[in-house]
Amino acid sequence: MADFFLKKNISSYAIDLPKLSRVDSYYSEILRIRNIAIKDNPGKKIYLVGESLGGLASFLLVSERPGIFDGLICISPAFAGRKKLNFIETVKMLAPIFYNPCKKINFPFDSSMCTRDVDCRKKLDGDPCEYRTASVRLIFDIFLAQARARGALKNINTPVLFLVSGKDMIVDSGISRKVFDGISVGDKTFFEFPDMYHALSIELGKEAVFEELLNWIEKRL
Repeated sequence: MADFFLKKNISSYAIDLPKLSRVDSYYSEILRIRNIAIKDNPGKKIYLVGESLGGLASFLLVSERPGIFDGLICISPAFAGRKKLNFIETVKMLAPIFYNPCKKINFPFDSSMCTRDVDCRKKLDGDPCEYRTASVRLIFDIFLAQARARGALKNINTPVLFLVSGKDMIVDSGISRKVFDGISVGDKTFFEFPDMYHALSIELGKEAVFEELLNWIEKRL
């Protein structure tokens, strides 16, 4: 994505979170990178882009600190998981929060559910930095963050773009649509890519995603 936008004279900055323990662990690093971007690009607009769990975190940050970004782009945001758990399943999964919060739980998905791009799958499978498990504490915090997001819809006051997958097997795009519909800001856009999987930025046909994102940004520069 960064290479695509660099060719359009748009700078991109990314954060690195080797020790993600809470959803708001994103905040300090996003704000640090924001300050660098502002220093490097005086007078330019700064847009926040978050994908999957990063989309959820970005949404919450913008809702809690309005005005610090000129626009919010959520790509396949994780407002709700695709796999639905009943009450008993949820209790069993989260019960260790009281006696073993560091217990690791395997994620119920793999690279084949993220992208159809075989080369990208191989990179994901071979990357030791990819999260394949999460602590009960983090999963509990994600549930809380998802609930907070649905209660923060009226706090979004910046232009918003949602880019979602039509064949997402990891997060529920239908819930993303409901969140989008509940946002009260007038300048908001929702776009679905019908045949694409969850990880739009590394999916086959990702260039169409980048073009849609670029068109949206250029109209607001």
